[in-house]
Amino acid sequence: MKTHTWNETFEECLVTYTQEVDGRFIVVEHVPARVCRETGEQLFSPDTVSRLQAIIRSRLKPARVIETPVYEFAAQAA
Repeated sequence: MKTHTWNETFEECLVTYTQEVDGRFIVVEHVPARVCRETGEQLFSPDTVSRLQAIIRSRLKPARVIETPVYEFAAQAA
């Protein structure tokens, strides 16, 4: 059996985190994360995850509100 060696490079970045809660999208900007250059995978520290959860639970007034178009994938012709 051949063993694969992964050579991933991570860098510290500020990212935009999105989550759907009760049918509403929550967007949190400027979140610190380690991002893989090869795959785009985002890793968050435990402290960052705790802060994200607190922000989402708080339901405080957002810094701004955006309007987002929604498309149905199944309705698109191949």
